[in-house]
Amino acid sequence: MADGRGSQLHPGAWWLWALALGTAATRTTNPLLLALLIAVSAYVVATCRPDTPWAHSYSAFVKLALAVLLIRLFFAVALGSPIPGTHVLVTLPEVPLPHWAQGIRLGGEVTAEALVFALYDGLKLATLLICVGTANALANPARLLKSLPGALYEIGVAVVVALTFAPNLIADVQRLRAARRLRGRPDKGVRGLLQVGLPVLEGALERSVSLAAAMDARGYGRTADVPAPVRRTTAALTLGGLLGVCAGTYGLLTAEGGTYGLPLLLVGLAAALGGLRLGGRRSIRTRYRPDSWGVRAWLVAGSGAAVAALLALAASADPDALHPGVVPLVAPALPLWPAAAVLLGLLPAFVAPSSAPAPAPTSAPKEPS
Repeated sequence: MADGRGSQLHPGAWWLWALALGTAATRTTNPLLLALLIAVSAYVVATCRPDTPWAHSYSAFVKLALAVLLIRLFFAVALGSPIPGTHVLVTLPEVPLPHWAQGIRLGGEVTAEALVFALYDGLKLATLLICVGTANALANPARLLKSLPGALYEIGVAVVVALTFAPNLIADVQRLRAARRLRGRPDKGVRGLLQVGLPVLEGALERSVSLAAAMDARGYGRTADVPAPVRRTTAALTLGGLLGVCAGTYGLLTAEGGTYGLPLLLVGLAAALGGLRLGGRRSIRTRYRPDSWGVRAWLVAGSGAAVAALLALAASADPDALHPGVVPLVAPALPLWPAAAVLLGLLPAFVAPSSAPAPAPTSAPKEPS
């Protein structure tokens, strides 16, 4: 199969691209760069999103990100902030707390510096959530499951079922509410919720039973006999590799471990991949028409990696531009070459065009008469 369309692009490329954008978001608190990352992801989703149930989960992640941002601002107002400030916006009644709660306050002065700091911090987390939502909207979870190593097959099935439950539930609710509106029945309030909830749960139960029957018919859970030395070697490589990855990541995040962090991370990754390779011998499943990693997949994943690498380089070369200060309170400026680096993330919109519409669902939840 060609990988020229968005529907045929390897799902792993979408996840690598989206996670790379999320990594870039963690390297900056500049609201202009974070807004640019959100705009890039939104444009790619609008261009390449297929017409499938999971593709509509992007708006849910955007709402979740907005809720996280509002909660972060609320905590900054209610619980105070360690950021000193001179621009007092409002003074709330302060609740006295016992001595064991020192360092925490309820109410008091709310400064502009504390709110801006909370806005920058919450916007970074919101951008990361939107990037994850972008991957959920673009990558086909069933095809992603086919691409996992055999050792991760059982875990992958559980993750895919969990990822597809919420989008299908949202699609069922929207379809039932539209049907009730067309019939002149209420779709809001407690009564509407009760009338919609029963068929939605019925449809979810039917899908669960069908999924269980399909998995049982396909021999899910069967394993092959593997010699004991291979099992012990697999466990040692996997456990040692994961420990090496953790230690290497910690070394990269600390200034003292910069010399040993990268080599230890690479050795840990190699050991973990070797353990997964050996662990795949337990799986006796076969792949029908596996997805190929083509040139377009390399371009998509490479564009995201380039954004993450350039933002990390910019954060070390000019930290003031990527982390605007709040004390004293100054307006953030848009650094030009980091902004140009973020625009490299638009490449998937041109190399992975919009996919063809998905086939109509075979079944839908029934509404009681």
